[in-house]
Amino acid sequence: MTMLEIDGLDVWFGRDRDRVDAVKQARFSVAAGESFGLVGESGSGKSTILRAITGLAPTWSGRIAVGGQEIELKRAKAFYKKVQMVFQDPYASLHPRHSVDAVLGETLHLHGFRDIDTRVIKLLDDVGLGQKFRFRYPHQLSGGQRQRVAIARALAPEPELLLLDEPTSALDVSVQAEILNLLADLRQEHGLTYLMVSHDLSVVGHMCDRLAVMKDGEIVEIMDVAALRAMKATHPYSQHLLRASI
Repeated sequence: MTMLEIDGLDVWFGRDRDRVDAVKQARFSVAAGESFGLVGESGSGKSTILRAITGLAPTWSGRIAVGGQEIELKRAKAFYKKVQMVFQDPYASLHPRHSVDAVLGETLHLHGFRDIDTRVIKLLDDVGLGQKFRFRYPHQLSGGQRQRVAIARALAPEPELLLLDEPTSALDVSVQAEILNLLADLRQEHGLTYLMVSHDLSVVGHMCDRLAVMKDGEIVEIMDVAALRAMKATHPYSQHLLRASI
């Protein structure tokens, strides 16, 4: 089964002479249960694709389908039960005056769950925090702990597809591996599908089954992770990225 299908996706910002084409004719698909990476330098359009999927980049054309259902410009509420996103910066993605309990409880309430207390505790256990963090505020948490809360919030609606936008790049190196291993475990436990943006090829090599290389808004190559590890890219830009990562 195909979980995500992108076909002929164009994303742009501005109008007329001020228009900037951020993504041009992107095409790829992600199978259910697969982890797919988008790599490239800053400004290549990777994160813009995630934002187009979620509706945060509203000016786009082409086809985006999740679970075989084509997405309209206005997302239905059911879309956000199926698709959730984890952002790059755990410091900016949590409200400073909301406790962990409030963050998770509000998300569960919005998605129509009733047994909120039980679910909050389960979510905290799932991300390796536990009940002792339930009534803490973001300023009382480390960067890694904040990102675990952000992941728990994304898991709250019981999604099938998680969009991961550089989920460890804002964290200390010592914490990055813990979060990546947590994400790998959650994918197995919950049968999740991942679309992951990263500029770090070692992260993609650890987390993903396949990847697309982006340059100047275009996908120049799609390869499996075995080719990445064997340094067997075919496009000159992909080869340049691989050499630069050594």
